[in-house]
Amino acid sequence: GRRRDHGTRSNLHSSETSGTLTRPRLRKETSVSETPNLETERLLLRPIEIADAPRVRELAGDRDIAATTATVPHPYEEGMAKAWISSLQASDGVPCTTFAITLKPERALVGVIGLTLEEHQNAAELGYWVGKPHWNQGICTEAAAEIVRYGFSTLKLHRIEARHMLKNPSSGRVMEKIGMTHRENLARNIERFGTWEDVAVYEVKRT
Repeated sequence: GRRRDHGTRSNLHSSETSGTLTRPRLRKETSVSETPNLETERLLLRPIEIADAPRVRELAGDRDIAATTATVPHPYEEGMAKAWISSLQASDGVPCTTFAITLKPERALVGVIGLTLEEHQNAAELGYWVGKPHWNQGICTEAAAEIVRYGFSTLKLHRIEARHMLKNPSSGRVMEKIGMTHRENLARNIERFGTWEDVAVYEVKRT
């Protein structure tokens, strides 16, 4: 069947899209119920809910979102969003590190951001997408900076990486703005809609 991990293999950004948002793997001492609300000047990053499914389908169903992320399906069929959100919430002591990006004071979802955690590496891969009506407003940069802070200060990660398709250089600019540095390029790394895309890998380490 179709994969349900909505994001890119690591940050794959189309102006405002990036990363793989898969089910996290990490410490057993935290749980989904402990997923916090994170706030920035303009944003509330809150736990994603089943009630967000219609909005996820509406925004992520745009082909431009799928084309610049590794795993967002297209067409985005009925039931996919609900199944994906359910898979994130079914935890068993595994922390949920996928958040709805919302603009304050509303709680309506405008995008999704999260960390795919690598337990044995004490590291994570950052991924996100923002709906097209909200592109070019600095939302990705603001949300990503807060998630990196959370990853280092709360989850005590050592390293966070992100990736973007080379055809979307704006992704790299977002990563640089949040303190990441370019590590390497991977040729023909991800296949989307019949084309193999080159990918740039960025990372930042806790200091």
